[in-house]
Amino acid sequence: MKIAYLTGEYPRATDTFIQREVAALRQNDIDVATCSIRRTSADHLVGREQKEEAARTFQVLGATANPLTALAAQASALRRPARYAKALALAWRSAPKGLKGRLYNLIYFAEAAVLARHMQQVGATHLHNHIAKSSCTVAMLASALSGIPYSFTLHGPDIFFAPEHWRLDEKIARARFVACISEFCRSQAMLWSEPSHWDKLKIIHCGVEPDRYAPGDRTGTNLLFVGRLAAVKGVPILLDAFAKSRTAQPDLTLTFIGDGPDRAQLETRVTEKGLGDAVTFLGYQSQSAVAEVLTKTDALVLPSFAEGVPVVLMEALAAQTPVIATQVGGVSELVRSGENGVLVPPGDTDALADAIVALMGDADLRARMGNAGRKLVEREFDIASEGARLAGLLTSDPLPDGKRPGGAA
Repeated sequence: MKIAYLTGEYPRATDTFIQREVAALRQNDIDVATCSIRRTSADHLVGREQKEEAARTFQVLGATANPLTALAAQASALRRPARYAKALALAWRSAPKGLKGRLYNLIYFAEAAVLARHMQQVGATHLHNHIAKSSCTVAMLASALSGIPYSFTLHGPDIFFAPEHWRLDEKIARARFVACISEFCRSQAMLWSEPSHWDKLKIIHCGVEPDRYAPGDRTGTNLLFVGRLAAVKGVPILLDAFAKSRTAQPDLTLTFIGDGPDRAQLETRVTEKGLGDAVTFLGYQSQSAVAEVLTKTDALVLPSFAEGVPVVLMEALAAQTPVIATQVGGVSELVRSGENGVLVPPGDTDALADAIVALMGDADLRARMGNAGRKLVEREFDIASEGARLAGLLTSDPLPDGKRPGGAA
């Protein structure tokens, strides 16, 4: 089986779980032709794996920007005028309100025509999309233009803030199936879809390769944050809590892996709090580099205001590193408070500081939580098993009654 596999930017340092899923599908004898709407910036290509994947990935927006390619795609699609008209009508009626929304959907329609032609050229028989926003709009329209069925992986949490804007209902209705990354995610999909489509909503976890991670020599002083340095991650709360924790444990250190729009502001905040000798910003790092840092990490902290099920928590637990996280989204499906980590209310600086002090002051507790976390990841979040489950959905009959998948027009 050959599938086209689409997302907004691929590969990307912040989305290594998608790269792992592609590899797992290939290990299950599925020929995956990766496609990306936008070209990934060079700062995201942090390892050999990312660079190799980038070189073999079809760039939809870049191809659409070529007038000859765009015109050829439209001409190809117009060979089926009835299907073309229905797809164009779908683009118009599913657009967000206002002139800007209509314009964007017409751009997505042009991109969809280019993607549809590419899929036909490479012989793809199915299209799978990751993240249900603009790239999924392109996937839905490409499916309507080509007649090739599509599916998508639904993450959240941001799409659940504006499900009507992104027409989540229409995307679910037309998809062959929807891979939901958590029970929480599935419940939100049920909220924004008709009950007749609920049987399409399948739980497929993001996953990690447990064997990539292992504990090393630990000092009981090293905290780690991995993620995008943006408002949703609650990093100012972490810095305040970290400063407070150091009054009880002055030797604590905090390392940041990741980058984002708030980095300069956060570095200034670190200086203002006099934490420069205890806080390090490493920027984006490769999967291997993150795994190496985790060997020396005593606890990972993720103080987010909104999340799906963060893969970085899986990586930490696989390395037998306990985690401190906020009780938002589907986090509690991974972090069992008191068992493999600690959950605190989002935005609560005192609760976060108390959790840091309690966990970093108890080596036996950290060891017990680390062991429990490793077992949970091996059991429920191993990319080999989750990739096999996704491969099973991709290769199975679309509907038990033999009806045509909803994605075709």
